[in-house]
Amino acid sequence: MNHQAIIRTTATTVYERIRDDILSGSLAPGLKLRIEFVCERYGIGASPVREALNRLSQDGLVVRRDQRGFLVAPVSREQFAELVKTRCWLESIALRESIANRSTEWEEALVLAFHRLSRTKRSLDDGAYTFNPEWEERHRAFHHALISNCGSAWLLAFCAEMRDQADRYRKLAAARVYPQRQGPDEHRAILDATVEGDVERAVGLLQNHYRKTQSIVEQDLA
Repeated sequence: MNHQAIIRTTATTVYERIRDDILSGSLAPGLKLRIEFVCERYGIGASPVREALNRLSQDGLVVRRDQRGFLVAPVSREQFAELVKTRCWLESIALRESIANRSTEWEEALVLAFHRLSRTKRSLDDGAYTFNPEWEERHRAFHHALISNCGSAWLLAFCAEMRDQADRYRKLAAARVYPQRQGPDEHRAILDATVEGDVERAVGLLQNHYRKTQSIVEQDLA
């Protein structure tokens, strides 16, 4: 492997690590990402770090400012409101199409995804919120399974991008709302309506699910 290939491979690794830390809230919104700081934090050289930060700026998770370097993209109520509105539009279409294309295999995969989510603790600590990566993974898997039968790879890619951005906001407010909103009831209701083929109810429940999160996050940001 030549030198440039090694840099690209290393840049991909650090890109994924920084991205995970931004989405989880470990790197706070507005934090200055000085090259020296990032290199030291992740034990990576300057060249792959710059490449990774440039990629993250294209994703909208990092802001690049002329002469001032990089910083973690700020958050705002206005941006989140626009994000939720767009996500509701896209996932409503995807869910409608998934139900229209329903199959036994899709329904079984969806039920399994819900079962795995419902069996996983929201927090690693029962007394206070502690980030549980297994729950996060299964939560994403359930929401992906809901719309995975829509028949459009493009639509799924857009929905995944929206989900990444929304998860960042949701995690920032997770500690404040735990344990009031940790049960599977909202997800179960969405599942039941979807499996029953009740399109309008399923779409309405999904949108309400996201808007409830929006309300919580907006209160937290305020």
